[in-house]
Amino acid sequence: MYGKLILLAALISVAAMFLQVQKHTAQSATSTVPLPPAPTAEFTASTDKTFDQLMGDAMSVMHRDMHNAPHTGDPDRDFVTMMIPHHQGAIDMAKAILLYGKDPQMRRLAQEIIIDQQSEIQLMQLWLKQQSANSENATQRPAVDPSKR
Repeated sequence: MYGKLILLAALISVAAMFLQVQKHTAQSATSTVPLPPAPTAEFTASTDKTFDQLMGDAMSVMHRDMHNAPHTGDPDRDFVTMMIPHHQGAIDMAKAILLYGKDPQMRRLAQEIIIDQQSEIQLMQLWLKQQSANSENATQRPAVDPSKR
């Protein structure tokens, strides 16, 4: 388990460095492909609400954000833009069980869900940025005359 966490931390570090490079590259061009909205901060895990209320809030935010994800007609992109809020919903629900849950196995599972889903969200966001950069690069290339190939 400890080795898995170290590997995950290393993966996140590498992804974060790559995101910085991509961010710098993407800032130099205007995106024509819509990116999904950032996960909303509307869900807050707090003992001011019951467990059932927290779960209902988490699912409502998740379903709304999945429904509002931009649809481009590209199955890969559309899948990712809907999975990001889905994963955020899992994180929000895991936070609720950490507030109210008593079973050590379920608490450990919730902690793992938070770590794993956050990492997967970062990877999906990285993939979307790469796809946007690739799309922008393709539209910025000069047309090649087929007779000169």
